[in-house]
Amino acid sequence: MGGNGGTGGTDAVKQPNAQLGSWFMRSGWSKGELARQVNRQARQMGAHHISTDTSRVRRWLDGEQPREPIPRILSELFSERFGCVVGIEELGLRSAHQSPSVSGVDLPWAGAQTVGLISEFSRSDLMLARRGFLGTSLALAAGPSLIEPMQRWLVPVPAAPAGPEEPDRTKRHARLSKPELDLLEATTAMFRQWDAQCGGGLRRKAVVGQLHEVTDLLQEPQPAPVAKRLFKVAAELAELAGWMSYDIGLQPTAQKYFVLALHASKEAGDRPLGSYILSSMSRQMIHLSRPDDALELIHLAQYGSRDTSTPRTQAMLYAMEARAYAGMGQPSKVKRAVRMAEDTFSDVTPGEPEPDWIRFFSEAELNAENAHSYRDLAYVAGRSPTYASLAEPVMERAVELFRKDPEHQRSYALNLIGMATVRLLQKEPEACAEMAQQAIPFARQVRSERVNTRLRKTVDTAAREFGGVAEVIRLSDELARQLPESAQAV
Repeated sequence: MGGNGGTGGTDAVKQPNAQLGSWFMRSGWSKGELARQVNRQARQMGAHHISTDTSRVRRWLDGEQPREPIPRILSELFSERFGCVVGIEELGLRSAHQSPSVSGVDLPWAGAQTVGLISEFSRSDLMLARRGFLGTSLALAAGPSLIEPMQRWLVPVPAAPAGPEEPDRTKRHARLSKPELDLLEATTAMFRQWDAQCGGGLRRKAVVGQLHEVTDLLQEPQPAPVAKRLFKVAAELAELAGWMSYDIGLQPTAQKYFVLALHASKEAGDRPLGSYILSSMSRQMIHLSRPDDALELIHLAQYGSRDTSTPRTQAMLYAMEARAYAGMGQPSKVKRAVRMAEDTFSDVTPGEPEPDWIRFFSEAELNAENAHSYRDLAYVAGRSPTYASLAEPVMERAVELFRKDPEHQRSYALNLIGMATVRLLQKEPEACAEMAQQAIPFARQVRSERVNTRLRKTVDTAAREFGGVAEVIRLSDELARQLPESAQAV
């Protein structure tokens, strides 16, 4: 019974799960379709022991409480279906009990606790991965439960007083040389490059393992300058682990890594890095159709780094602000933020020394974000041709620039798909099919559930709206052959 996600026991009296039943009825899914979706999601997560069928779904609706990871899978499926966060509790289900150190995002803002939390979470992630199941039974935080703890990023935390022997002890036990620290930072940059080229599924465990090693070093006595650099490395690795988790669809895991990364960046005293981490959290909220939360996170990032970040970082934050406003359907604010992003990016000095984490934000990326803002605005405004026409030239420019950039193949694929969606908005199914067709080889190369999901959704929409067009029929067949549903990004 465990392989099917059942309780493994009997209940004396079971009441139908009205909450789950309500979400299920509104979804329009049949029991068989929900069972297939659960099995597919489980395979993508590595939980190959899950094998759900129609009778099992009926038992859940009748009140049976499934074992983990079924509650989290159902939460993610319904969240994706309805375009908002649907928590485990909202489905009338129970998640596995976890200690506050592993679950939630409201964590203590102190160095020793941050190191311990990152160590514990990364170790848990690695252990679960070895058993063939990536991720934990975390629930996503959203709204005030997410925003309020993140606002404490700006609150100064007094340093704990050191004992009388602490300075001498740290000097005696320091064992990291400058070349070793340089190598750690270079390795982090290499992981980031691999992610851009290959997607989040290929090196995620390696990044988590490296992060765990860095926390081991932080748990040893280190001189203050060394500890500061190590916290910076830990913050970058935790953000990258979060980004890779987001890319392959492990949303609660991604959020937890982002939160831990923000804590580490605070210990490093690196506010621009903290603003970048908040921008990653904002991207995730946009993906989860929570633009209000995304905007709060971006404004927090802008406020926290207003006097310390470079023009490139400021331009990236303006572009993300535009994305959030687009999701909220506020065209005048979208246009203002897009203009601010473009104007600020024009202040970037070629060759100016900048952190490795912001180098991705190129002219191609600027155009991509602004094009997606206009595209999103078109959808929110009822498939507006006006905003689609604004998106078209900017998206074309992004595709052109990414075509010349072999180091960012995932971004190229995402923008080919973005261009396909713009063609759909313009009711040009043949052009849509052409762009989506170009994305298929790159979707096969990069291990990114984001790319796969967006491509499938775009093709499904084209087939639904223009199913009689020959090019769309060929595209649907080609996608089913080249990228079957069983293809895994993990």
